[in-house]
Amino acid sequence: MENKVRCAWCEKDDLYRDYHDNEWGNPVYDDETIFEFLVLETFQAGLSWYTILKKRENFRKAFDNFDYKKIVKYDEDKIQELLQDEGIIRNKLKVRGTVYNAIAFMKVQEEFGSFSKYIWGFTGGKPIDNQPKVLRDIPATSAISDALSKDLKKRGFKFVGSTVVYAHMQATGMVNDHVEDCWKRG
Repeated sequence: MENKVRCAWCEKDDLYRDYHDNEWGNPVYDDETIFEFLVLETFQAGLSWYTILKKRENFRKAFDNFDYKKIVKYDEDKIQELLQDEGIIRNKLKVRGTVYNAIAFMKVQEEFGSFSKYIWGFTGGKPIDNQPKVLRDIPATSAISDALSKDLKKRGFKFVGSTVVYAHMQATGMVNDHVEDCWKRG
């Protein structure tokens, strides 16, 4: 039995603990993983992150391993197929939004050389450490997530409100919101 102290939100079960211990808050600089989290975060809007994690492998299969180069080519038949897939969240706007986001993602890559370079530019290329003492000290948004959200929307991205963007920043390590006594701070 482990005696690790973790952020309280992840103590629901092994799925959450594994995600917390191995992914959440680790800085991600490769475009493929950043896009995967962007897709998952957009589907999470209005739902629990736990729901998305439980369906993550289904999303991976349905969306061609989150390959944005394939997703930009999705036609109406593929969209309808996704809308019938009981393994994912079958929200018409979010499914279509994923295709729009893949297109916008690639446009950002063309402009900046990589999406990573673009998005990490909002934090000066390194994680922001908020050093929260307890869970209630963790914000849902920030001035940076507000600015990034606004810029993403201007570039044609869908489902990228400030709360979704802040969650994406946490997931990809742009923000370190592990609480003071969490072992990940060590």
